[in-house]
Amino acid sequence: MTVPQPAIDAPRGDQPQQGPGRWYALALAVLALDQAAKWVALSLLVQNTTTPVVPFLSWTLACNTGAAFSLFQGFGTLIGLLAVVVAAYLVVAIWHWRRSALEGLAYALVLGGAVGNLADRLLHGCVVDFVHVHYGWFNFPVFNVADSAITIGAACWIWTTLRDSRRPTA
Repeated sequence: MTVPQPAIDAPRGDQPQQGPGRWYALALAVLALDQAAKWVALSLLVQNTTTPVVPFLSWTLACNTGAAFSLFQGFGTLIGLLAVVVAAYLVVAIWHWRRSALEGLAYALVLGGAVGNLADRLLHGCVVDFVHVHYGWFNFPVFNVADSAITIGAACWIWTTLRDSRRPTA
């Protein structure tokens, strides 16, 4: 009796699971968490007032008309259109996704975050930000759950792209 041996070029421990459903569910969970956090922030915080949490973290409610981390202020409509295009691309990409779990995670996080911020633009005319990280002279722009998901997802996406570019092709 012979024991099957794994292929030499078999994927590492990040091989894909069946179907795109779990990635759509994760994107929906990110969207729900983002919108719930923003609802709480809008309910409890006063605009442009800082509420300290710990020495390096405060809640500061802000209305962002730009992109993530307050970049490109005044280009809200263009950024909203870009979010629609990116979200549509990611919906299709997830549907056809057949690669690593890390790539599926990246797509889902960016999709959930992009739709979360797009929902804000449609509902409030700006993106609701409330997390403020700072310490001494360091003062990071105010951000939200969607911004965090987009950033983590983009980092995962870059990682998978770099990793895949280094793999030998058959």
